[in-house]
Amino acid sequence: MTRTPTQTPTFRPSPIWLAALVLTGFGASAQAQGQDQPYYYGGLSLGSSRALLDEGAIAESQRLSGGNAVTITGISEDTRDTSYRVFLGYQFNRNIGLEASFFQLGRFHLQADTLPTGTLNGELKMQGGGLDVVGAMPLGEQLSFLARVGGQYAKTVGVFSGSGAFVVNNPSPSHRELNYKVGVGLQYAFSANFLMRAEAEQYRVNDAMGNHGRVQVASISLVMPFGEGAGMRRTARAMPMSYAPPAAGPAPTPAPMPEPVVVAAAPMVVPAPPPAMPKRVSFSADALFDFDKASLRTEGKSALDAFARDMAGTQFDLIVVEGHADRTGSAAYNQKLSLQRADTVKAWLVSSGGFDATRISTAGMGERAPTTQPADCKASLPTTELRACLQPDRRVDVDVSGTR
Repeated sequence: MTRTPTQTPTFRPSPIWLAALVLTGFGASAQAQGQDQPYYYGGLSLGSSRALLDEGAIAESQRLSGGNAVTITGISEDTRDTSYRVFLGYQFNRNIGLEASFFQLGRFHLQADTLPTGTLNGELKMQGGGLDVVGAMPLGEQLSFLARVGGQYAKTVGVFSGSGAFVVNNPSPSHRELNYKVGVGLQYAFSANFLMRAEAEQYRVNDAMGNHGRVQVASISLVMPFGEGAGMRRTARAMPMSYAPPAAGPAPTPAPMPEPVVVAAAPMVVPAPPPAMPKRVSFSADALFDFDKASLRTEGKSALDAFARDMAGTQFDLIVVEGHADRTGSAAYNQKLSLQRADTVKAWLVSSGGFDATRISTAGMGERAPTTQPADCKASLPTTELRACLQPDRRVDVDVSGTR
C-alpha cells in the first residue's frame, strides 16, 4: 500500500468500541444476578493484528529530526502481523471477571522514498501488559457475549535506517505509555474446564515518535478455569418435589385364636392405638428454592402449605428440619446454605402453617449425608449429567414425631 505523506489519519473510536463500554457496564449491573462460585482461570490467545498508524508523520519525524533536505515522495507499508496474549483472570461470578495479560502485538514495517534519491526503512515492535474488566452476558447455557475495557502499558521500539540522501537521526527510538484497550467477543464452554473465545480488540498505541494510532486484533483464545469454584457455572432448574412417606413395615403375624372361655365378667375393651405418623418427609431443594438462594419460591410455599394441611390435627412431640446439599462446591459453603434453607422452612411452617416454633429444631447437614453413592455419579466435572445425578442429595428432610 502506498500513499503520500500529506495524508494524516485522525483517531476516532468507532461505535462498536463505545458499545463495548456500555455492555461492560451492563455486566457490572448484572453482578447481583450471578450466583455462581468464583474461580481463577488462565489462557492463551493467538490472532491477527493490524496497525493503523500515520506512517507519513513517522517518516516526517525522522526527516525533520535529521535535518535532511529531502522530499518524501511515497510510502509503502506492511501493517499486518501475528499477535499473541497470555492471561490470568479471576471470575467473580458469571457476569464479571478481572483479567491481567501480557501481549505481543507484532512487528510493522514502512518504507519511504525521497528526492534526492534516498530511502527510509523502519520497523516498529509493540508489546506490554494490560488489566481488563471483562463483562459477560449469557446467551444460553454454554454461549456468552463478552465485552471488555481496560488499561494497558505498552512499549514501542523502533528500528530505522536510511540510505542514499536520507539520513536517520534516531535509529532506535522507544517509548512507554499507558493507554486504553477495549474489545468484544463470544465465549463457548465446551466443558466446565475448557472454554473458547473469539474476540476483536483495539489497542491505542504510541509509535515511538510521539504520534498515536491503533492496533486492531482478531483472536481465538483457549481458557482453562481452575481452583475450588471452577465449573460451578450452572443455571438453576426447577426439579419435581419428592414427597415420600415411609414405606409401611411388614404386616404383623396374627395371633392364634384362643380357646373359648366362659367368664362371669364382661370382657375388657382395649382401645385401638393411634395411627402411626410418617417419620420423614423429603422435599427437593430445587423445587423449594432457586439456585444458591434460601428464599422460598412460590411452588415451594405451596408444597409446604400442602404438608401443613396433611399434618392438621396432629399432636407433635418434635419436628426436625434438616437441610442437605450435594458434593459440588466447598464444604463450608454447602453447610451454610443448607442451614439457611432449613431455617427458612421452619419459619414458613410457623408463620403460615401454625406450627409451634418451640417444637421445631433445624440442622444444616451440608454434604455429609448424601442419598447417592460415589459409584452412582462417577463424573469428575460438574457437568449437566452430574448435576442431574446428584439431584437427590439437594433436599430438605422433615422428621415428625407425634400422634393424631
